[in-house]
Formats: sequence, structure tokens, C-alpha cells
Amino acid sequence: MTDNGTVVPLFKDQTDTTPAPPTLAVVPDTPAAPRRALPVRVFVRTRHTLTGAVKHERTRTVARVTVRHGAYLLGGTRITARRAWDGRTGARYQRMMRAAEAAGNYEAAGEWEERLHRFRAERHKRRMDLLTAPQDMAKSAAYGAATGIGALIAVGIAFAIATKDPADVFTPLMALVELVRLLVVIVQMVWGPLLAVGPWLALAGLWAVGRHQAAAPQWSLPATSRISDAGAPITPSIVVTAMRDLGIPALRKAIKEMGDAGAAMLGPIRIAGCGVEVDVTLPSGVETAEVQARRKKLAENLNRHGHEVFVTIPEAARTVRLWIADSGALDEPIGPSPLTVDETISADYTKGTAPWGQDLRGDAAELSLYQRHLLITGKSNQGKTAAVRSLALWLALDRRVEFRIADLKGVGDWGMFDGIATVLIQGPTDDHVIDATEMVEAVVAEMEHRIQAPPGTKFTPLICLVDEAQVAFMSPALGDDKRPYGGTKATSRYFQAVRKIHNQGRAVDVLMWQGTQDPTNENLPKLVREGAHTRISLVLGTESQARMALGDNAVEGGAAPHMLRQGLDKGTVVIASDGIKIPAGQASITVRTHYIDTDTAHTIADRAKALRDGITTLTATADDEEERDALADILAVVGDDPRVLTADVLKRLTTLSPATYGAWTPGDLKAVLDAAGAGPYKSDGRMVVGRERLTLALTNRDTDGSASA
Repeated sequence: MTDNGTVVPLFKDQTDTTPAPPTLAVVPDTPAAPRRALPVRVFVRTRHTLTGAVKHERTRTVARVTVRHGAYLLGGTRITARRAWDGRTGARYQRMMRAAEAAGNYEAAGEWEERLHRFRAERHKRRMDLLTAPQDMAKSAAYGAATGIGALIAVGIAFAIATKDPADVFTPLMALVELVRLLVVIVQMVWGPLLAVGPWLALAGLWAVGRHQAAAPQWSLPATSRISDAGAPITPSIVVTAMRDLGIPALRKAIKEMGDAGAAMLGPIRIAGCGVEVDVTLPSGVETAEVQARRKKLAENLNRHGHEVFVTIPEAARTVRLWIADSGALDEPIGPSPLTVDETISADYTKGTAPWGQDLRGDAAELSLYQRHLLITGKSNQGKTAAVRSLALWLALDRRVEFRIADLKGVGDWGMFDGIATVLIQGPTDDHVIDATEMVEAVVAEMEHRIQAPPGTKFTPLICLVDEAQVAFMSPALGDDKRPYGGTKATSRYFQAVRKIHNQGRAVDVLMWQGTQDPTNENLPKLVREGAHTRISLVLGTESQARMALGDNAVEGGAAPHMLRQGLDKGTVVIASDGIKIPAGQASITVRTHYIDTDTAHTIADRAKALRDGITTLTATADDEEERDALADILAVVGDDPRVLTADVLKRLTTLSPATYGAWTPGDLKAVLDAAGAGPYKSDGRMVVGRERLTLALTNRDTDGSASA
């Protein structure tokens, strides 16, 4: 160690080799440069631009053109290959055999099988001929060459004799050689371009085949070339495909495993009226109820609307029967009722059947009314009253039949039975319900009187008809004894009277007919609806209502009034009854009823009145009604409105006094107004009654009356 404290190593090797600790350089802090984020506006703008470009009509047009022409080429290749395959093999014959067997045409299947055998025999013969073809071709070539050269030399000899030059003997032969050389030159010149153009010509040919067959997706075709398969004819393959795609795993698997692709499931496709009918035998593990529950999907698979396909259960086990309408056929009206075109038609309660309409097959649907209680129900304004009224009009032509009618709507729908029915009640009030109940109770008393008559006594038929019966069941009216007229309990007078007729009336030809709207347990009790022998339903809202109207057996057998279209299927009914011809195995049938308008109904009723001995119809409220001033009543129902539709005036008059105005028609209203000088007129194309004209007419009438007094 030195004086200043420095350590000196004793030996050179003892020099300290330990590296000094690294010195960290101090770098002054500098602020980091801010990171520039991608502008959101640029991103959004770019996205909108790309989205707009993709959705632009030009982009779609280019995409459609590209897909269309590409599909033409691929489709043409597939079609050409299939044609070549069909021409070289028996695939076409086998395909036709399967189609004939699927359609149940076994005779045609046998003919195609014979053609297949002949094709195979001829093909075998051609293949055997190919084995000897090289030898035959060599011999033919040798004979042809020798003959040709001999002919040319003979021509050359003749030419040499003519020219007296021996060298001309070979002139024709050399001309042939020169021609061959020229052909080779031409081929050499054309061969290159032909090889270049040939593939493109082949592609153009395939494209033309695809274009001619429209072998492209429908969405890619031009708008003028797109076709719709809606309403296409029903074929076995279409039915099998529709069944396969119903979404029933067991059914789909079974069809795939079938060797004939499911054709064995189908019976013959038969023409049935305005459609076709086919029975489908379901494979094991598939329930008929599963197919029924998918009726709408099945219709769409068959390229039909839901209301154009009906699924019923025939007698055969594990089988569903499909009736498939021609597209749009059910929207066409049926012909007029025979009651309107044949004035000589007659009725027979005991042995006759009422001409009511047509079934879906186009056959006449006729209903026997003999000793059968009737119930008809459906939504409002779907043709319920017209359907049951046409039955009553036919039966009225049998002069033996007595009618007692209560119309609890009271708008004149049954006014033509004034002079036919012995009792006619029209109106919706509780007083009318009381009158209707007393009428039904009087029918019960008549029934009991007939039951007590000596055995063998013959009675004339008695029809007790209550339209809009839900009004009676829902009425809160009470009698003096506090017993309700309406309701569904055992204390209800109307309910009990109807039940008594259902229980015993049929035996003595006393029948109960009821019409009601939107059935529920409150407005149509179970015991009442199940007491009817003929149950009819128009369009309903739910399957539960369909079960109320027709019964569980009918709905489980395929009856589906809840599948009808409200407003479009007016007058179309589903009926469960032994009084109409129903195909074997089915529990119901769908009928499109003839429509008879009110004016025509009056004409038919006049014919019925002519057969009777001047019946005086009793109206239950006639004795209690005072003589009405029609003009004053019209002004009262018009109120403060400047004008009111004539149809609304009639409805208001009926509500004001059902006994007086219940049977009024537009003609009656017009006659009263015209006589007073206040006739109806058109406003916006519809007939109206004007308040100003009414007021003036009443003022003039009162003034004239005072002056004359």
C-alpha cells in the first residue's frame, strides 16, 4: 500500500480482474409521442361504403348474371352427361318403371321392363359385333381400295386411248393423289385454330343446353323468365318429397331407407272433384296424428295453401288420406241451389234429402233431416244463418212440417217464414229471450202430449228453431219465481227445455235446431251440443272450439273448421252426421253450401206458402205492440246524424220494435220514404237516408194534416 492509500499487488498475477460495475447512462425524460387512433368516422364511412356497394342493385345484377351463366354451364354439362348415360345404359327404363310402380300402374311398369330387356339384348349384340369389326373393316378397306384403283386405271386407259398418249393411263390416279395431298394441307392449316376454338365451341354448346333447360336458380333468372311451381300437378315424387320434409325424423329416415325412395307408401293418385286424392301408408313408428298436426307445412311442401290440403283418416290402419285441391279451385264459386233454378222441386221429411251444396270432390252434398236434432255454429258473418235457412226452406216445401222459430238477432233473416211458421219471434232483447223460452217450453209440452198418445199414433214433424241461441244462454232475465230464463245451470228454463227435447223429441218427430256463434262452455253447454245428431261448423278460431262444435272424434279424424279462412270461406262447413254421405272411415266431411240471398228466399217461401192452408203466424210480442208511426220512428233512429246508411236504419228500427220492423226489407223502407217524399239517395256510392228530407217530410205531413182538419 502506498502512502496515499493505493493498494499495489504483490505479484503481477494478483492483478484484480473483477469487472467494474456497469455505469448506467442517465437519459433525460422526454414525453412519448401520442399514438394516433384510427378515426372512427373513416371506419364507419368505409363500412357504409362497402355495405352500400354490396347491396347496390348493380352489384346484385352482376352477381345474378355470374351465377346464372355459371349455372347454365354446369347444368348443361350435367344434362348432357345424363343424356349420354341414359343413351348408353338402361337408367331411363328403370326410372320409368319406378314411376309406373309408384303410381300403381303395374301394366305400364311391365311394358317398360320388356323394353329394358330388348335394349339390353340389342346392346349385347352390338358389343359382340365389335369383336369382328376390325377384320370386317380391313377386308372392306382392301376390297374398296382395289376396286377404286381398278376403276381409276380403267378411266385412265380410256383417257389415254382418247388422247393417244400412254402416259395418261395414270392421270386419274395421280389426280386422286394430288387431291389427298391438298386435303392434308387444308387439314394442317385448319387443325391449329380448330384445336384452339374447339373447347370454346364445346363450352358454348353446353351453355346453350343449360340455358334452354333453365338450369339455374330461380332467383338468378331474369324477372320475365322466373316461373312459380305453385299449383304444379301432383306427382308421386312431389308427395313423397313433401312427406319426407315434414320434420318427422322417423318418417324421413324410413323414406331414405326405402329402395324405391318411398314410392311404396303411396296408393294410386286419383282425380277427386277439383283436386286429387291419395292414400299414404305410414312406416312403422310414425303416427297419423303427427302428419295431421303438420297439415299447413305439408300443404306448403305440396306448393298449396293451407286450406287447399285436407288430411283425413281412412279405414286402413296407419294410413292418412290426402285430398289436394287444384290451385285456386276452392276460391271459385259453386253453382246456384237447385231450389232457385227448379221451381218444381219438392221435399219429403221422411225419405228426402235437402240439396245443400257440394263436397270438395265436386259431388252434390245432400242432407237428411229425418229425426235428427241439429246444431250449427261458427264465427259471426260467415254464412251460418244462410246455411241453416236453406235447409229450412227446402223442408218448408213439405206441407206437413210445422215450424216454430225464434230469431234472437232480429234483423229480418227469417222474415220470409211469416205465413209458414206458426210462431215467429224476432229480436235480441231479454223480452225476446223470454218469449223464445216460453216457445221452447210449449214445444216440450207438445212433445209430452205426443208421448202420452196411444201407440202407433202418427204425428206431423215439428221443428223448433232458435237462431243465435247464445243470446238465450247468456240472458240474465229472471222470472217471477226468480228462476233464470238463460244460463247453463240446472235451474235455467231454456237449458232444461232444450235438454228435454234432445232426450225424447226424436221419437215423436219433435226436433230442436239451434244456431250459435263462437261456442264456449258458457254460451253453448256441453250437454246441449252433445245432444245434437247433426253437428255443423263454419270457420272457428281455435281447435278447442272445433272440438266443442263437432266433438273429439271428428277433430281427431281430420275435421278442421279452425283451419278455414275467415271471410274467404263463407258458407263452407264441416259436418259430422249420419244424415250425409261421408267417405268410409271418415268422421266428417267438408261441404261448400249453396248461398240463397234474402230476396230469393222470399220467392222460395212464397212457393211453400202456396202449398199450405193460410197459416197465421203468431208473433209473441204482437199483442203488446202499439201501432207505430213509421216515419217518426225512422227520424228517431236517424237521430242527429245528417245521413245514415239504409242498412243501419233497418237495424236500428229492428232494435226499436222487432215485431213491427223485424221483417222489413230495404224495399219496405224505400216504399215508406218514397210515399212521404223523403226517398233514400246515394252518397259516396251507397244508399243513405237524409235527416233533412225526413224532417221536411214530417213537417209537410203535419201541416197538411192540420190544414185538412
